[in-house]
Amino acid sequence: MKRCGLILLILLGTLGWGGCASRPLLYDIRIAPQLISPNADGQTDVTRIAYRLSRSADLSIYLIDSEGQRHYFRQDRRRSAGGYQVDFGGVIEGRMLPDGDYTCVLEATEGGGGRVARQETQLTLVDADTVSPELRGFSVYPHTFTPNQDGFDDRVTIEYYLTKLAQVQVFLLGPHGEKYPIAEKERKVKPGEVGAHFYDYEGGVDLGAEPPPDGTYTVWAQAEDRVGNKATVTDTLTIREGGVPRADIVNLEVDFDPQIVPLGETLYFTLTVENFGAVPIRTTGPPPGTLYESDINFNQLEWYEEPGAWRVGIDFETNSSGRPYPYRWALGSDEDLEVRVMDGKPRRYLMPGERAVVTGSIRIKDPPPRNPIYFWAGLIHEEVRIDPFNDHVDAQLISIGF
Repeated sequence: MKRCGLILLILLGTLGWGGCASRPLLYDIRIAPQLISPNADGQTDVTRIAYRLSRSADLSIYLIDSEGQRHYFRQDRRRSAGGYQVDFGGVIEGRMLPDGDYTCVLEATEGGGGRVARQETQLTLVDADTVSPELRGFSVYPHTFTPNQDGFDDRVTIEYYLTKLAQVQVFLLGPHGEKYPIAEKERKVKPGEVGAHFYDYEGGVDLGAEPPPDGTYTVWAQAEDRVGNKATVTDTLTIREGGVPRADIVNLEVDFDPQIVPLGETLYFTLTVENFGAVPIRTTGPPPGTLYESDINFNQLEWYEEPGAWRVGIDFETNSSGRPYPYRWALGSDEDLEVRVMDGKPRRYLMPGERAVVTGSIRIKDPPPRNPIYFWAGLIHEEVRIDPFNDHVDAQLISIGF
């Protein structure tokens, strides 16, 4: 008989009589405290909702207000059997619920629209911070930009006025959900403080990084205060011809002629420039072939520096002008370049993959402090940088004859 009784107990356990199978689908519901004051003062700002599931189910948590309106905190979240807990601070979809008495409902539905278990309790909100932050005057300018360091539309300004202390995120959102964070410009008003905020965005090109691919993006900004109130604003931004500009002097070779230049005569040079990058590079004059007198520079020819423009330069060992590469030329003639009208003026570009031969000359008018002296070429990206491989290219000793 004892053996038969043991077999019966085993069978009962196998069939699910007693033990875990006797527990309801949703049980051990606990909400504490049941009165909260979500205002970020550190006192009862949140309540903890705890529950257990005996089997896998879709779990929802929502609050019903005095008018019978449902406010979902969680909706149809798939959960396995086990214990769970979550903190709730009164915010639903980025907005703080107003003060009042609420019915907090937990519902568990077994898969396939099966059995539903429902339990509820009371929750009261008092002194809730319902004031959301605002990003007033949010603007993006320009709406189309070309982050390629050509001096035109290379940067985008984003600005807004923050009405309340909050954390703010700003980034580009791509068509497939890609995110590109944008850093705030340092000012007296610190990030997250009340006041005017500014962002100076250049796509990362200034740091040598490739910008986001060409296309149209959403500029997405969101402010979130200490209790969880959120405000989101958006705008659009189109990127085209974006990329890090890259060019060099082909083979690092310069042909200086002659090697001995009588005083008062002319030193000639020839070299080839290649745009080996993925974006057009802008250049400005004077055109190839221009003759310089040795005692003048490009400013005196009224071809002043232009931010973002590329030019070939020639410098020499005893240059005491205080200005590197005083003699400068465009990266090619109009036959080599693409001419675009921008701001009512023609702008010239050496396109990706293109090469151009650049020539020029300098009439030597004054004897150098010593003789012979080195001359060399360079490729200058004006008011941006001179890459090391484009500086002091192919230095050669030139004798100045008397």
